Amino acid sequence: MSAAVAVRHGVAGFVRFFRDVMGEDAYRKYTDFHAASGCTSPLMSEREFWRDKMDRQDANPEGRCC
Repeated sequence: MSAAVAVRHGVAGFVRFFRDVMGEDAYRKYTDFHAASGCTSPLMSEREFWRDKMDRQDANPEGRCC
């Protein structure tokens, strides 16, 4: 593996890690869980999902820095 490829893989891994830490993949995780659980309720749109998530966080603040 060349140095450029190794650097590219390292940067891609860091970006993936940072997105996970920031919760950017939360909607994907929700859709995966919804499909796997056999839930019969309709899937929320991404906009509905984020609105619901923010509303729940505002109603129940848990150890957030801001």
